[in-house]
Amino acid sequence: MKIELFKLGSISIPGYGFMIGIGFIIALFVGEFRAKRKGLKDEAVIDIAVIAAIMGFIGAKILFIIVDFKAFIQDPLHFLGSSGFVIYGGIISGILCNMLYCKVKKLDFLTYFDLIMPEISIAQGFGRIGCFLAGCCYGKETDSVFSVVFPPGGQAPSGVALIPVQIYSAIGNFVIAAILIVFADVVLKKSKKSLPGDIASMYMVLYGIGRFVIEFFRNDYRGAIGFLSTSQFISIFIVAIGIALYVVKHRRAAKTITY
Repeated sequence: MKIELFKLGSISIPGYGFMIGIGFIIALFVGEFRAKRKGLKDEAVIDIAVIAAIMGFIGAKILFIIVDFKAFIQDPLHFLGSSGFVIYGGIISGILCNMLYCKVKKLDFLTYFDLIMPEISIAQGFGRIGCFLAGCCYGKETDSVFSVVFPPGGQAPSGVALIPVQIYSAIGNFVIAAILIVFADVVLKKSKKSLPGDIASMYMVLYGIGRFVIEFFRNDYRGAIGFLSTSQFISIFIVAIGIALYVVKHRRAAKTITY
């Protein structure tokens, strides 16, 4: 854990914020590079990235507040100033706002949706490394050799061996990003049956399933709906939407070809 990563003079640079920033910059560069190769507008990629970052931050914080609203009411200023976020709130708000942006700019949303989802996964991976440095989003206690013991001062319990779910999540996000890029730029590029929205659908299914599973190994408070965590509950709908998007698009395309 490294809450304060380093200092620039008297300015303290937190590990969490630094990793979020690094993730955003790398994701933006990768997105611009891939946009140019696909003949898409790189200025639109910058706009979409900025909108995703700002509205993602706001959406993730709002969902965090909703999940633990009682604690927010008791100490709203502390809650707003904390590093607490629920990533699904950021994903949903970022997507909705960029849908509006694409509509205003008369851009095909699904084409840009496909383009940015691998980069979103890259940014998420760095974000999870930031979680590890901050000690948030921690795992359950374990006696496995693959464990981490956090020192005092962070959000995670100190002095006990925990499952390093943040690192597993980061690895999972990077793997998803690699899979999406390979499929988008190699596999589906050669396929005549691929349609706009296929990569976005794949992201929703892969991330939704991965998030649903990893939640079983976390031990921080993140809200609950029945026996599921809030994120597990949302994951079910994310996977369903991803599958539905793929099926509907391909069925419509098949009918168009047939008739």
